[in-house]
Amino acid sequence: MENQADIREFLVTRRARLRPEDVGMTAGTNRRVAGLRRSEVAALADVSIEYYSRLERGNLSGVSEGVLDAIAGALRLDDAERAHLFDLARAANDSPIRVRTRPKRTGIRPAMQYALNGITGSAAVLRNGRLDILAANLLGFAMYSELFANEQRPANIARFQFLDRERSERFYPDWDSSADTCVAILRTEAGRDPHDKGLQDLIGELSTRSDAFRSRWAKHNVRDHSTGVKRFHHPIVGDLELIYEGMNPTADPGLNLLIYSAEPNSASADGLSLLASWAASDERISRLSAAIVT
Repeated sequence: MENQADIREFLVTRRARLRPEDVGMTAGTNRRVAGLRRSEVAALADVSIEYYSRLERGNLSGVSEGVLDAIAGALRLDDAERAHLFDLARAANDSPIRVRTRPKRTGIRPAMQYALNGITGSAAVLRNGRLDILAANLLGFAMYSELFANEQRPANIARFQFLDRERSERFYPDWDSSADTCVAILRTEAGRDPHDKGLQDLIGELSTRSDAFRSRWAKHNVRDHSTGVKRFHHPIVGDLELIYEGMNPTADPGLNLLIYSAEPNSASADGLSLLASWAASDERISRLSAAIVT
């Protein structure tokens, strides 16, 4: 069972963040552990301490959906964390051969690019679970132009975030929050497909080269990146505060479409309009949009 360490560390970190009073228990005295004891989680989930200890050692083989629900409730997992626990259990019970041979789409369907091109007034970006930017509309390329400053393709949001700190700290005014989200997305993806070699290579590279990534990766935080507000500082148009909506195209499993929009009549809306004008006249952005679709 290749994901035992991830299971163990995820459950331990979730248990450690809870205090007895958070779950209606009395703390008592002489506590030597951070957070809840295993016995307390077992009692909350209505399973034996021996059984929960087996789960926390990383053995989710054969665990039922009902038990997973009970553990999720005992540990007060949010929706993203609960889904991650189920992903870990699914990977633990799946055949590694079957998982590794699942086909992955390597290119972008022309129809998807046509749909992206048809989005105007908002920046649209298509990425995979490794945070590679696979396609975008013209405004999407313009917004993420900083990521395409080097020659490595595909441009990767995580590499930019952690390995190009000077640029990324300018681009993301809320750098720490953005970094947390970036790692949480990768951790979520690793739970869904622990046998993705490209993802494991990326995690290994970032862990080796970035202390900031490595410390965040060890926290085992996960996140559903579906909607919210994000701030950018673009080198051409300055500060942008954009609302994003994420969706997963049904014809392209594993891909995520993000659309960034601005509040009407806001300074950010003016910034997006200016960015669109710049993109239409900038030869480098035009070359990027032509070259990325293969």
